[in-house]
Amino acid sequence: MFDFQKLEVYKKAKSFHANCKKIIFEKKLEKFVIDQLGRASFSVPLNIAEGSGKFSKADRKNYFTIARASLFECVAVVDILKDSGRISEFEFEQMMKEADELSRILYAMIKNLT
Repeated sequence: MFDFQKLEVYKKAKSFHANCKKIIFEKKLEKFVIDQLGRASFSVPLNIAEGSGKFSKADRKNYFTIARASLFECVAVVDILKDSGRISEFEFEQMMKEADELSRILYAMIKNLT
């Protein structure tokens, strides 16, 4: 097992990506929305993994910042899906709760590298 696989933030990012994929597969979404949400949610755990393999603080910080920005992109997509009635208020709240927790962890990780 690689060290990043033991990180709670990585596990939570994988769960968030799985929940985004669930929305993608269960809802009738436009191709561009599927592509955008799929790529952005996949970027979160990938950048956490890649960043954890870097040796300098600046490199790790950069990858964790990219992961957090990708998370924000997912939040925007989910917010628009809620506004357009594609997902329920309950689904939206669940995704926001998960995203908020992930964002807070990433923020702390980024700040600790400053």
